[in-house]
Amino acid sequence: MSQLTVLKMLHKNSHLCMGLTFFIGLLGLLAFAVIELNKWLEDEQQAPVQDIVVSGELTFIDDKNIKMLIKRTQPGSFFELDVNQTHQAVEAMAWVYRASVRKRWPSGLEIFVVEQQPFAIWNDDMLLNQYGDVFDAQISRADLSLKIRLPNLYGPGGSEQTALQGYRNMQSLLETSNLYIVEMFLSERFAWNVALNNGIKLNLGRTKFINRLQRFVDLLPLISQQNRQVDYVDLRYDTGLAVGWKPSKKIV
Repeated sequence: MSQLTVLKMLHKNSHLCMGLTFFIGLLGLLAFAVIELNKWLEDEQQAPVQDIVVSGELTFIDDKNIKMLIKRTQPGSFFELDVNQTHQAVEAMAWVYRASVRKRWPSGLEIFVVEQQPFAIWNDDMLLNQYGDVFDAQISRADLSLKIRLPNLYGPGGSEQTALQGYRNMQSLLETSNLYIVEMFLSERFAWNVALNNGIKLNLGRTKFINRLQRFVDLLPLISQQNRQVDYVDLRYDTGLAVGWKPSKKIV
């Protein structure tokens, strides 16, 4: 082998080693950059969630409570924040019916909330929404009454939707007489009893309660002509009704 050939081979190997060294160095630099970038992304001080925007028609929910919940349950950076977990946490709040959560680049979070619409107080300690679902108000009756007037409905467990539908049907009929239901009781045997805003209590029984309520509405003008206060009206008859009168006040 000639000296020239040897020199060519050494020159070629030198270029190959330099290329390999450069490639290895480039891989090392890329690996270092990826590690540093990952550290930066995970560093809350470098990429915190700075702007949380809560939207929706809110009456009972304070958006500050939602923001505090997110900061408490998702303390990491914007990139670490788990949208699904945040969504579940927000929807678990007492007055939230539905919610949607999405990130907004580079450090924001958008939350849209559909609030529970309370329709009635259920068995004194829970609320019914417009679909007959029970939820815990986590608010005092006094604070609740300052914002909205709700009827009190009572019934056995599992009868929530039946009670709500019955209330709606009866209230729709009573509105023509400017009356509204204050309390409604559905017994274990599904008998209906109603207390009205004018102080009259109605015993409607188990069957044909809408027809019986219509009978009361039709006869109310005649009953009102009596110079006495009505205590209750028993409508558990095929025809007619029985009226119970309040005791007359004695003049001292």
